[in-house]
Amino acid sequence: MAYQTINPSTGEVIKRFTEISDADLDATVAEAQAAFETWRQQPVKHRAKVLNAVAAKLRENAEEYARYLTLEMGKLIAEARGEVALSAAIIDYYAARAEAYLKPQPLPEAPGSIVEARPLGIIFGVEPWNFPYYQLARVAGPQLMVGNVVMIKHASNVPQSALAFAQLFEDAGAPKGLYTNLFANFEQVARLIDDPRIRGVTLTGSERAGAIVAERAGRNLKKSVMELGGSDPLIVLEDAPFEPTLDNALWGRMNNTGQSCVAAKRIIVVGKNRGAAFLEGLKARMGALKTGDPFDPDTTLGPVCSEQAMHRLLEQIEAASNGGAEVVLGGGRVKRPGFYVEATILTSISRDNPIFRQELFGPVMSFYVVDSEEEAIALANATPYGLGGSVFTADLTRGRRLAARIESGMVFVNHPTWTAPELPFGGVKRSGYGRELSELGFGEFVNRRLINVSPVGAPPPGVNQGG
Repeated sequence: MAYQTINPSTGEVIKRFTEISDADLDATVAEAQAAFETWRQQPVKHRAKVLNAVAAKLRENAEEYARYLTLEMGKLIAEARGEVALSAAIIDYYAARAEAYLKPQPLPEAPGSIVEARPLGIIFGVEPWNFPYYQLARVAGPQLMVGNVVMIKHASNVPQSALAFAQLFEDAGAPKGLYTNLFANFEQVARLIDDPRIRGVTLTGSERAGAIVAERAGRNLKKSVMELGGSDPLIVLEDAPFEPTLDNALWGRMNNTGQSCVAAKRIIVVGKNRGAAFLEGLKARMGALKTGDPFDPDTTLGPVCSEQAMHRLLEQIEAASNGGAEVVLGGGRVKRPGFYVEATILTSISRDNPIFRQELFGPVMSFYVVDSEEEAIALANATPYGLGGSVFTADLTRGRRLAARIESGMVFVNHPTWTAPELPFGGVKRSGYGRELSELGFGEFVNRRLINVSPVGAPPPGVNQGG
């Protein structure tokens, strides 16, 4: 596996990194285990002090950290700054709330009983390239505050972002082994999952990667969390305000150049007249996006992350067209250096079209028009994925009712699917299982230990005390 920085806006190889040796990998696991034995004993306030320092360092050096994102995966610089701020907020969120989340919970129906949350040990994360800090923060924040330690195998195309995030912990004075970045290969990942010192595994990535990692974790009887792909529907009802909904649909599809698992990949409009008008509005907005250097604040359409990702999208567009879909905007590669795909809209997508059930990870939108809300819900659920979804309507009661019928882990009314520290994140079906963020994410890798205390001299269960 080649860990290297390739600038997606030029195709230039900037820097290469060496994979970790097997001997060094063994040493880092031992170091992490030793750190856990100490860290688990630290008061919550001490853990919070370390994580607050990490968040502060991230904010202090926000511009430097944002530039790594733009350099390595082509994120627009304004969006990169936003990711830095969100990541710091997640870390501070858990530092502030862990004490309450860790408070033992009494069981009123069983006097003398409590359930307490105890750490498990080393949590191993396999993380993707599309949000290089956010994905790490939502693992490190809760797991370190509960008393676990974290080892991360980051995506091979964002090595400088991975190293920069790890440096935060060293700069904040964290003990060695608390947070470890690994430039590991696939065989080493398998070894780590098999290692009994690794007590939990979390992955954000493709469906294929999730199946491989989950299977291995399952064979080792280890808890895992899988946050996988998505093909989120965005339903536009007849009464949704036109211009604001267009703005939200554009943002929901094109944020991060469409490279988000919770992007609004399928726009579903109810009503033929509204559908025609909505399509024209989207064509105008997407057609006006300006391709350019993602460091330039005037650029509104950046590159996709890699040459491989670019070719994959172009192949999907071609397959969709060959299958009968109509390309009403874009559809090709931008004629400039780097890995740029035109903002693209596909319509007339039949159920037997190859992209009907695929995830399009980039600036490509699938557009549908239906006659009723019943058809909209049926189409929204006609996917193997179930990550997020959106409903746009002027009637909030109607919006909640339809949201309850969408088969996904998250549904937003009048907002594209998105994320915040306090909102649980995760999906169903082939979008994975488990949750990150909020209190739900805090509790995924803990031992919910029961402590039951009976009075001194209490008889064994079942003994007839009246005999």
